[in-house]
Amino acid sequence: MKYNEQDLTEIIEGLSQKQKSLPSKFFYDQKGSELFDQICELDEYYQTRTEAKIMTDNIDQITSVFENNTLLIEFGSGSSLKTRLLLEHLPNLSGYIPIDISKDHLLKSVKQLRFEFPDLEIAPMIADYTRALTFPPIHRAVEHKVTFFPGSTIGNFQPEYAKEFLRVIADECGQNGGLLIGVDLKKEEKILYDAYNDSKGVTAEFNINILRRINREFDGDFVLNYFDHEAVYNSEHGRIEMHLICNKDKQVHIADKNITFKKGESILTEYSYKYSIEEFAALASDVFVLRNYWTDENRLFCVMYFDVK
Repeated sequence: MKYNEQDLTEIIEGLSQKQKSLPSKFFYDQKGSELFDQICELDEYYQTRTEAKIMTDNIDQITSVFENNTLLIEFGSGSSLKTRLLLEHLPNLSGYIPIDISKDHLLKSVKQLRFEFPDLEIAPMIADYTRALTFPPIHRAVEHKVTFFPGSTIGNFQPEYAKEFLRVIADECGQNGGLLIGVDLKKEEKILYDAYNDSKGVTAEFNINILRRINREFDGDFVLNYFDHEAVYNSEHGRIEMHLICNKDKQVHIADKNITFKKGESILTEYSYKYSIEEFAALASDVFVLRNYWTDENRLFCVMYFDVK
């Protein structure tokens, strides 16, 4: 079996630490992307519908920050559901570059968008956006670049890496560029707990699927029912931590490597940091200036627009 050696190295290094971990980007194979779409429709998972309502309620204000001949770049585009709202209200875009790690999911979405917006140049990129990117050429004039990063995905980065990633975005957008980003706000812990421990078990299946993918793509032999989903809120750090807890002693093989698990040992699969508006504005302040923000009436979620400094 042929492996992506860089990905394999990340997996082995993560599982060799005292606190075993896996990069959350490995959630998003085709099945993982489909499961995440299901999560977004769950009653407990307020993020997606709240962000969508914020954008719908404020779409005229949000799109007013876009100039003519803007290139829209979206990291982790997935099904591009929220992007449609922007595209419907931005007829003068130079183009749209959706970037996603899940090839089948991305291409399916792009096919539909090209049908719905035949006059818009769409240049999809199948890529891990945490690595260096070379963007495809756009044939229309580009005077303004805006990155769209919805869904509170920025919360998956530890703050120091989030700052670094925001700098990369600012450098790519350049002078006169901007960032439209979704940020999950701090709130009552029970709301957060329920959002990551849904009653239907979809989030648990999503979490376990990361092991299924390693079995398939990296010749792993994880026994899936030896691992249990757990998501907890760490109030000290202001983040949800998602784990897979091993429920018995087990040795796992991945490619030609052996990893030993003790009963009760966990694999950390995701952080999801929550911020106040002021905290996130400060996090971004090295490279961005906050121009405007929009929230729901319960202040569960925030959509923020920044100008590049």
